[in-house]
Amino acid sequence: METYGIEKLGIIGPKAVYHNLTPAQLTEAALRRGEGTLSNTGALVVTTGKYTGRSPDDKFIVDTPTIHDKIAWGKVNRPISREKFDAIRGKVAAYLQNREVFIFDGMAGADPADTQKFRVINELASQNLFIHQLLIRPTEEELANYGEPDYTILCVPGFKCDPEIDGVNSEAAIMIDYEAHMIVIAGSQYAGEIKKSVFSTMNYIMTDMNVLPMHCSANMDPVTGESAIFFGLSGTGKTTLSADPDRMLIGDDEHGWSERGIFNFEGGCYAKCIDLDEENEPEIYHAIRFGSVVENVIMDPETRELDFTDRSLTENTRVGYPVDYISNAQIPGVGGIPKVVIFLTADAFGVLPPISRLTRDAAMYHFVTGFTSKLAGTERGVKEPQPTFSTLFGEPFMPREADVYAHMLGDKIDQYGTKVYLVNTGWAGGPYGVGSRMKLKYTRAMVTAALNGEFDHVEYKHHEIFNVDVPQSCPHVPDEIMNPRDTWADKEAYDVAANKLATMFEENFATKYPNIAQHIVDAGPHAKH
Repeated sequence: METYGIEKLGIIGPKAVYHNLTPAQLTEAALRRGEGTLSNTGALVVTTGKYTGRSPDDKFIVDTPTIHDKIAWGKVNRPISREKFDAIRGKVAAYLQNREVFIFDGMAGADPADTQKFRVINELASQNLFIHQLLIRPTEEELANYGEPDYTILCVPGFKCDPEIDGVNSEAAIMIDYEAHMIVIAGSQYAGEIKKSVFSTMNYIMTDMNVLPMHCSANMDPVTGESAIFFGLSGTGKTTLSADPDRMLIGDDEHGWSERGIFNFEGGCYAKCIDLDEENEPEIYHAIRFGSVVENVIMDPETRELDFTDRSLTENTRVGYPVDYISNAQIPGVGGIPKVVIFLTADAFGVLPPISRLTRDAAMYHFVTGFTSKLAGTERGVKEPQPTFSTLFGEPFMPREADVYAHMLGDKIDQYGTKVYLVNTGWAGGPYGVGSRMKLKYTRAMVTAALNGEFDHVEYKHHEIFNVDVPQSCPHVPDEIMNPRDTWADKEAYDVAANKLATMFEENFATKYPNIAQHIVDAGPHAKH
């Protein structure tokens, strides 16, 4: 039996080893093994048990002298010793004895100059199908010349850690050894852990290659090749606004920005399914077909129809599918130098301008800050809007200090003259519960104007509290909504709320980034007392 070198990892005596099976073969294997069922559209539907999302408390980085000073240690990046890592890895390898093993040799990084090879070894056929669709799938020629992988991922959800013996926090452990180029995922069946481990790895290694790694979506003009980048946390409209029928979609989640342009790290999409409907998100809706993997969506056992409104397992229902299931996908996922960067925020306080232009330093400030807000009522105990700050719009996956990535962004803005805008997709006329959500058609019009360069020659007004420049007009948008204070009936109440949010920005920045240069601090919001 061909073992494809897995014995080097200590995996001895597997029952069977399957290498680079097709989606059809992997689907068949998953059904044979009882890992899932088929929906009425042919998608593989699985449940992931106890873990229906990422497990941030169970993520570790192996702490060695060569990488110690390169990592932003803390709540996000927790250290684990090489000894503990090797001990768990050895147990995982032993666990795979006399079991079926599925191997996928894939790649991350659509630009050949920066491509990294990832070998993913799975216990589950369904997870191997997932990562087959999410990473870049090599051609036959690339597979023939694949050689040794740059990184190996060992994903074994059936192995449960013992926290007391193994020195981890629960039965699950997601561990990255940057020095040994090895990742071990144990105890969690949530497939997103595999994808995010690839991303966390790329975010570490790309910076040494002068590539800025970004948690963002990206699209491009099909004629000029000029690209645009969209940063935003959940609920800000990142996926919706980047899915523009007049532009090609480069990718929806993870990209690098090199001297040649931008490129997708992935070959697939991992979309949320909660409340999915055909009218609002037709591309995602129709991507749920044979070859896709659907996680934790409730299905009628008779009709095999999916109920996207059912939250009984989790709010975080998902589907993984190859990017070429999207009709306007750019294949391969590469585009030109970004002409525009857009930071999206859903401000539930109702005080940020619907669009504003950022200076280089302000762009670095907002990149580091990664602001949006939770809505009252979305979580138990949330009575009023609460700010959410996620460093670099992807804090859980950024191993290095924030200023490393921020300065790379600043340098690229300088080098290429890229325009940067902050777009508020949240509230106007008052906070959540009083004001109203910004109409999507107005936001789309503002984004289109930014992409087309229509804000290059309009009048601007400086917002003193938020320290941004606000365009006073935009095609197809009423002038009266451009300045948020004008939309509030009570102007003094606006000033109080704006100052309150600005103070939250200041306090967050001072607490989390005490060592970032003063000129970046000065470019952020400043409350008026």
